[in-house]
Amino acid sequence: MSENQLRELSIAVGEKLKAKGLWITCAESCTGGGIAKAITDIAGSSAYFDRGFVTYSNAAKHELLGVAEATLAAHGAVSEEVVREMAQGALHAAQASLALSVSGIAGPDGGSVEKPVGTVWFGFAERSGQVLAHKMQFAGDRDAVRLQATIFALQTALDEFL
Repeated sequence: MSENQLRELSIAVGEKLKAKGLWITCAESCTGGGIAKAITDIAGSSAYFDRGFVTYSNAAKHELLGVAEATLAAHGAVSEEVVREMAQGALHAAQASLALSVSGIAGPDGGSVEKPVGTVWFGFAERSGQVLAHKMQFAGDRDAVRLQATIFALQTALDEFL
């Protein structure tokens, strides 16, 4: 997907949020703020985006989002359990309507047999109490994995929640 397509996706997400009077937040690890950047690249995004969290370390996930240290120890940062807690923590901390979270291995190092480079978990939490998680396996270099993760998070928000 090109930068133009990402921009169009960000516009579509923003239009839906604004039309419904909803607020979105994000808790990002491997994307390093890429989702928040895509959202806030759109003029007028302050009508539906107030804050986001870049929680690259386990300590940041725990301190800023309330991810339990026991969850991190038992499952690792790149896991369904952690992205669920990240999304719920961001939703609460930002007082948003919808929270997206992402934690993955963008590479080129850090992968394992169980979690190879390109493994990314996504969490989505709504005020209604619904929390979903998705796992994806992306191909390509670090930039490609991060871009694909940003697109997947926004497209899933648009398709499943907006």
